[in-house]
Amino acid sequence: MQKRRRFKQEHSLEVRLTEEAKSLRDEASGLPPGIEKEELLKKARQAETGAHMSEWLLSRTPAVHLA
Repeated sequence: MQKRRRFKQEHSLEVRLTEEAKSLRDEASGLPPGIEKEELLKKARQAETGAHMSEWLLSRTPAVHLA
């Protein structure tokens, strides 16, 4: 059986997703309006949403239940 190769991430998931979103936005800013630019912006929004969701899931405050 093969052994899994593991490594320790240097930065948290939230930081990596935020950096990826910034990189995608920077790349998109140099493109003319079009499908490729919109796809990069969509990926940036998804990365930012993922970072926010991860922060939310890791928060220690209890969720407010609306009844």
